[in-house]
Amino acid sequence: MRTYKLTIAYDGSRFRGWQRQPDTDLTIQGILERIISGQVGYEVEVNGSGRTDAGVHASGQTASIVLAGQIEELRFRGELNRQLPEDIRVLDVQLVKNGFHARYKAKGKHYIYTIDRGERPDVFTRKYAWHFPDKLDVEQMRCAAKALTGLHDFTSFTDRDDEKSKVRKVYRIDIEETGSKLMIHYEGTGFLYHMVRILTGTLLDVGTGRVKPEEIRAILEAEDRQRAGQLAPALGLCLREVYYNKER
Repeated sequence: MRTYKLTIAYDGSRFRGWQRQPDTDLTIQGILERIISGQVGYEVEVNGSGRTDAGVHASGQTASIVLAGQIEELRFRGELNRQLPEDIRVLDVQLVKNGFHARYKAKGKHYIYTIDRGERPDVFTRKYAWHFPDKLDVEQMRCAAKALTGLHDFTSFTDRDDEKSKVRKVYRIDIEETGSKLMIHYEGTGFLYHMVRILTGTLLDVGTGRVKPEEIRAILEAEDRQRAGQLAPALGLCLREVYYNKER
Protein backbone atom coordinates (compact mmCIF):
# COMPACT_ATOMS: atom_id res chain seq x y z
CA MET A 1 0.00 0.00 0.00
CA ARG A 2 1.17 3.52 -0.77
CA THR A 3 -0.15 6.84 0.56
CA TYR A 4 -0.15 10.00 -1.54
CA LYS A 5 -0.83 13.63 -0.70
CA LEU A 6 -2.69 15.63 -3.35
CA THR A 7 -2.68 19.41 -3.62
CA ILE A 8 -5.82 20.63 -5.35
CA ALA A 9 -7.20 23.91 -6.69
CA TYR A 10 -10.82 24.50 -7.61
CA ASP A 11 -13.31 27.19 -8.48
CA GLY A 12 -16.18 26.37 -6.14
CA SER A 13 -18.78 28.48 -7.96
CA ARG A 14 -20.86 25.63 -9.38
CA PHE A 15 -20.16 22.97 -6.75
CA ARG A 16 -22.11 21.94 -3.66
CA GLY A 17 -18.97 21.95 -1.54
CA TRP A 18 -16.14 19.52 -0.91
CA GLN A 19 -17.94 16.62 0.77
CA ARG A 20 -19.56 13.91 -1.34
CA GLN A 21 -23.37 13.86 -1.13
CA PRO A 22 -25.81 11.12 -2.14
CA ASP A 23 -28.15 13.43 -4.07
CA THR A 24 -25.66 15.22 -6.34
CA ASP A 25 -22.57 14.62 -8.46
CA LEU A 26 -21.44 18.23 -8.00
CA THR A 27 -18.99 17.84 -5.12
CA ILE A 28 -15.20 18.04 -5.30
CA GLN A 29 -14.62 14.88 -3.26
CA GLY A 30 -17.17 12.90 -5.25
CA ILE A 31 -15.69 13.89 -8.61
CA LEU A 32 -12.13 13.13 -7.49
CA GLU A 33 -13.11 9.73 -6.10
CA ARG A 34 -14.94 8.77 -9.27
CA ILE A 35 -12.07 9.71 -11.57
CA ILE A 36 -9.26 8.30 -9.39
CA SER A 37 -11.16 5.03 -8.84
CA GLY A 38 -11.76 4.74 -12.57
CA GLN A 39 -8.10 5.33 -13.30
CA VAL A 40 -6.71 2.70 -10.88
CA GLY A 41 -9.53 0.17 -11.27
CA TYR A 42 -10.77 -0.04 -7.66
CA GLU A 43 -12.57 2.15 -5.13
CA VAL A 44 -10.41 4.91 -3.63
CA GLU A 45 -11.45 7.22 -0.80
CA VAL A 46 -10.20 10.80 -1.02
CA ASN A 47 -9.76 12.35 2.44
CA GLY A 48 -9.60 16.14 2.37
CA SER A 49 -7.97 18.41 4.95
CA GLY A 50 -11.45 19.76 5.65
CA ARG A 51 -14.81 20.52 4.09
CA THR A 52 -15.25 23.73 2.14
CA ASP A 53 -18.84 24.98 1.79
CA ALA A 54 -20.78 25.28 -1.43
CA GLY A 55 -19.36 28.16 -3.46
CA VAL A 56 -16.05 28.36 -1.57
CA HIS A 57 -12.85 28.20 -3.63
CA ALA A 58 -9.43 26.68 -2.98
CA SER A 59 -5.97 27.31 -4.38
CA GLY A 60 -4.24 24.92 -1.97
CA GLN A 61 -6.63 22.28 -0.65
CA THR A 62 -4.93 19.01 0.30
CA ALA A 63 -6.17 15.45 0.35
CA SER A 64 -4.75 11.99 0.97
CA ILE A 65 -5.38 8.72 -0.84
CA VAL A 66 -4.18 5.16 -0.29
CA LEU A 67 -3.36 3.13 -3.40
CA ALA A 68 -2.56 -0.56 -3.78
CA GLY A 69 0.91 0.13 -5.14
CA GLN A 70 3.35 2.82 -6.20
CA ILE A 71 2.54 5.06 -9.15
CA GLU A 72 4.46 7.46 -11.37
CA GLU A 73 3.33 10.78 -9.88
CA LEU A 74 3.65 13.05 -12.93
CA ARG A 75 1.85 10.63 -15.22
CA PHE A 76 -0.88 10.04 -12.65
CA ARG A 77 -1.40 13.78 -12.16
CA GLY A 78 -1.48 14.40 -15.90
CA GLU A 79 -4.10 11.72 -16.47
CA LEU A 80 -6.26 13.04 -13.63
CA ASN A 81 -6.17 16.57 -15.01
CA ARG A 82 -7.04 15.29 -18.46
CA GLN A 83 -10.25 13.80 -17.08
CA LEU A 84 -11.17 16.42 -14.46
CA PRO A 85 -13.45 19.34 -15.34
CA GLU A 86 -11.61 22.56 -16.09
CA ASP A 87 -12.58 24.11 -12.73
CA ILE A 88 -10.74 21.43 -10.72
CA ARG A 89 -6.99 20.84 -10.99
CA VAL A 90 -4.58 18.55 -9.16
CA LEU A 91 -1.47 20.68 -8.69
CA ASP A 92 0.78 18.10 -7.07
CA VAL A 93 0.93 14.40 -6.22
CA GLN A 94 3.46 13.42 -3.55
CA LEU A 95 4.34 10.05 -2.05
CA VAL A 96 4.20 10.30 1.77
CA LYS A 97 4.59 7.92 4.71
CA ASN A 98 1.81 5.43 5.26
CA GLY A 99 -0.46 6.68 8.01
CA PHE A 100 -0.53 10.24 6.69
CA HIS A 101 -4.05 11.71 6.72
CA ALA A 102 -4.68 15.11 5.18
CA ARG A 103 -7.13 16.13 7.90
CA TYR A 104 -5.69 14.61 11.07
CA LYS A 105 -2.08 15.54 10.33
CA ALA A 106 -2.81 19.17 9.43
CA LYS A 107 -1.25 21.77 11.78
CA GLY A 108 -2.86 24.90 10.37
CA LYS A 109 -4.74 26.57 7.54
CA HIS A 110 -4.60 29.85 5.68
CA TYR A 111 -7.81 31.33 4.26
CA ILE A 112 -8.26 34.56 2.35
CA TYR A 113 -11.52 36.47 2.14
CA THR A 114 -11.72 39.08 -0.64
CA ILE A 115 -13.97 42.13 -0.52
CA ASP A 116 -14.56 44.42 -3.51
CA ARG A 117 -15.15 47.99 -2.31
CA GLY A 118 -15.61 49.51 -5.77
CA GLU A 119 -18.73 51.45 -6.72
CA ARG A 120 -19.63 48.62 -9.12
CA PRO A 121 -18.50 44.98 -8.95
CA ASP A 122 -15.24 44.28 -10.77
CA VAL A 123 -16.28 42.37 -13.90
CA PHE A 124 -13.24 40.08 -13.69
CA THR A 125 -13.45 39.17 -9.98
CA ARG A 126 -17.20 39.30 -9.36
CA LYS A 127 -17.32 35.51 -8.76
CA TYR A 128 -14.47 35.62 -6.24
CA ALA A 129 -15.12 38.70 -4.12
CA TRP A 130 -18.00 40.06 -2.07
CA HIS A 131 -19.08 43.42 -3.46
CA PHE A 132 -19.34 45.70 -0.41
CA PRO A 133 -19.27 49.37 -1.46
CA ASP A 134 -20.05 50.82 2.00
CA LYS A 135 -17.36 53.05 3.48
CA LEU A 136 -15.11 51.09 5.86
CA ASP A 137 -12.84 52.19 8.68
CA VAL A 138 -10.05 49.68 8.06
CA GLU A 139 -8.03 50.74 11.12
CA GLN A 140 -10.97 49.97 13.37
CA MET A 141 -11.26 46.58 11.67
CA ARG A 142 -7.58 45.94 12.38
CA CYS A 143 -8.12 46.74 16.06
CA ALA A 144 -10.98 44.25 16.18
CA ALA A 145 -8.86 41.65 14.36
CA LYS A 146 -6.22 41.85 17.12
CA ALA A 147 -8.89 41.03 19.71
CA LEU A 148 -9.89 37.95 17.71
CA THR A 149 -6.39 36.48 17.46
CA GLY A 150 -5.11 34.02 20.02
CA LEU A 151 -6.73 31.06 21.76
CA HIS A 152 -10.47 31.55 22.23
CA ASP A 153 -13.78 29.74 22.43
CA PHE A 154 -15.39 30.71 19.11
CA THR A 155 -18.91 29.51 19.89
CA SER A 156 -20.26 32.91 18.84
CA PHE A 157 -18.64 32.48 15.42
CA THR A 158 -20.07 29.18 14.22
CA ASP A 159 -23.44 27.97 12.94
CA ARG A 160 -22.98 24.39 14.15
CA ASP A 161 -23.51 23.09 17.68
CA ASP A 162 -22.20 19.53 17.29
CA GLU A 163 -18.47 20.31 17.60
CA LYS A 164 -16.99 18.73 20.74
CA SER A 165 -14.82 21.79 21.34
CA LYS A 166 -15.17 25.23 19.87
CA VAL A 167 -11.77 26.39 21.11
CA ARG A 168 -9.44 27.35 18.30
CA LYS A 169 -6.15 29.24 18.04
CA VAL A 170 -6.01 32.00 15.42
CA TYR A 171 -2.41 32.96 14.68
CA ARG A 172 -3.12 36.06 12.65
CA ILE A 173 -5.81 38.11 10.95
CA ASP A 174 -4.19 40.56 8.53
CA ILE A 175 -6.13 43.05 6.41
CA GLU A 176 -4.43 43.93 3.12
CA GLU A 177 -5.58 46.81 0.93
CA THR A 178 -4.93 46.51 -2.81
CA GLY A 179 -6.72 49.13 -4.88
CA SER A 180 -10.45 48.67 -4.40
CA LYS A 181 -9.92 45.20 -2.93
CA LEU A 182 -9.71 44.32 0.75
CA MET A 183 -8.12 40.92 1.42
CA ILE A 184 -8.45 39.48 4.91
CA HIS A 185 -5.93 36.74 5.71
CA TYR A 186 -6.81 34.20 8.40
CA GLU A 187 -4.31 31.69 9.75
CA GLY A 188 -4.98 29.29 12.58
CA THR A 189 -4.90 25.72 13.81
CA GLY A 190 -8.32 25.14 12.33
CA PHE A 191 -11.66 26.82 11.80
CA LEU A 192 -15.21 25.92 12.79
CA TYR A 193 -18.16 25.63 10.41
CA HIS A 194 -18.76 29.08 8.84
CA MET A 195 -16.21 30.59 11.26
CA VAL A 196 -14.16 32.57 8.73
CA ARG A 197 -17.27 33.91 7.05
CA ILE A 198 -18.81 35.02 10.37
CA LEU A 199 -15.54 36.60 11.45
CA THR A 200 -15.55 38.52 8.16
CA GLY A 201 -19.13 39.67 8.64
CA THR A 202 -18.28 40.83 12.16
CA LEU A 203 -15.19 42.74 11.01
CA LEU A 204 -17.29 44.50 8.39
CA ASP A 205 -19.79 45.45 11.09
CA VAL A 206 -16.85 47.06 12.90
CA GLY A 207 -15.72 48.78 9.70
CA THR A 208 -19.16 50.33 9.17
CA GLY A 209 -19.47 51.41 12.81
CA ARG A 210 -22.23 48.98 13.82
CA VAL A 211 -19.88 47.29 16.29
CA LYS A 212 -16.99 48.83 18.23
CA PRO A 213 -13.64 47.00 18.47
CA GLU A 214 -13.89 46.97 22.27
CA GLU A 215 -17.12 44.94 21.99
CA ILE A 216 -15.30 41.96 20.47
CA ARG A 217 -14.24 40.52 23.83
CA ALA A 218 -17.86 40.57 25.05
CA ILE A 219 -19.02 38.86 21.85
CA LEU A 220 -16.46 36.08 22.38
CA GLU A 221 -17.39 35.67 26.04
CA ALA A 222 -21.13 35.56 25.30
CA GLU A 223 -20.76 32.26 23.38
CA ASP A 224 -23.90 33.29 21.47
CA ARG A 225 -24.10 33.23 17.66
CA GLN A 226 -26.67 36.04 17.72
CA ARG A 227 -24.07 38.43 19.12
CA ALA A 228 -21.68 38.08 16.18
CA GLY A 229 -22.02 39.55 12.70
CA GLN A 230 -23.63 38.37 9.51
CA LEU A 231 -22.49 35.37 7.49
CA ALA A 232 -20.37 36.67 4.61
CA PRO A 233 -21.18 35.08 1.21
CA ALA A 234 -19.22 31.98 0.22
CA LEU A 235 -17.94 33.39 -3.08
CA GLY A 236 -15.30 35.63 -1.44
CA LEU A 237 -13.62 32.81 0.51
CA CYS A 238 -10.60 30.82 -0.68
CA LEU A 239 -8.58 28.14 1.11
CA ARG A 240 -5.04 29.28 0.32
CA GLU A 241 -2.86 26.66 2.02
CA VAL A 242 -2.83 23.80 4.53
CA TYR A 243 0.22 23.49 6.79
CA TYR A 244 1.79 20.26 8.06
CA ASN A 245 4.92 21.74 9.61
CA LYS A 246 4.70 22.29 13.38
CA GLU A 247 7.31 25.06 13.30
CA ARG A 248 5.14 27.23 11.08
